[in-house]
Amino acid sequence: MDKRKSKRRSRNKNLNVPNTLTAVRLVLVVPFVLYFMNEQYFKAIVVLGVSGLTDILDGMIARRFHQFTELGQMLDPLADKLTQLAMAICLAFKQPILIPLLAIFVLKESLMVSAAIFLISKNKKKPSGSEWYGKTATTLFYISFAIIVALKAFWNFESFPLSVCLLSGTAAFMIYAFVKYSQTYFSILRSDDPKYKIDIKEVMDKKESRGK
Repeated sequence: MDKRKSKRRSRNKNLNVPNTLTAVRLVLVVPFVLYFMNEQYFKAIVVLGVSGLTDILDGMIARRFHQFTELGQMLDPLADKLTQLAMAICLAFKQPILIPLLAIFVLKESLMVSAAIFLISKNKKKPSGSEWYGKTATTLFYISFAIIVALKAFWNFESFPLSVCLLSGTAAFMIYAFVKYSQTYFSILRSDDPKYKIDIKEVMDKKESRGK
């Protein structure tokens, strides 16, 4: 057998398309905030649309080509949370009267990010990945936010009752998602199951062999 053909090389499993799309979604938080705060609403909505598209595509590609990684399962919900936090804070700056409702989103996402960091750093356990209720809450928030901003940007229409209705429905579902995630979090925290154990260095350096 030709030794050259039997050679095998390895590459980091984390360097795949789904994780790259998730990284793009994290980066897009910055231009979104800049455009929104400078009242360039059309550009902000376009950036948000691209962000949402990458969210859909990374899941589809990961399932289709079996490119699931532990790093991706942690980064995906983190990208969702940072995007939602940025949206909530931006909207609170522009419509201070909505701060009580938006505070629910900020509090929920801040607690979940803090809990995930604690679980990884102190307990060496991996947090749960995104679930349907989390994704649904995210989608509802995107839709509510887009409607509120689009009405203001394109028709100069600003309805406080409409904003309250949209965000109240989203807040209710977010609270439900938070309760479900909290149950999972405490279950993982108390569990001794080795499947929840994680070593960040090992995750970052995870390799896969490929024929040459």
